[in-house]
Amino acid sequence: MPFRPEVLEILACPQCHGKLELRTDESAFDCRKCRVAYPVEKGIPVFLIDEAIPATGDGGDDRSA
Repeated sequence: MPFRPEVLEILACPQCHGKLELRTDESAFDCRKCRVAYPVEKGIPVFLIDEAIPATGDGGDDRSA
């Protein structure tokens, strides 16, 4: 299920309160300021600071499958 644009506009990083960007594949929300990504698992964003993963420059994440 795609995220509604009006909801995407109000989301903020839990750590720095900066703007989050949804990846085109909707797998995670990236915070460029903190350089972390908050994963989307089974369609549900996980906005827990302890669950954030280091963001990579290619739009992917560093987790191994």
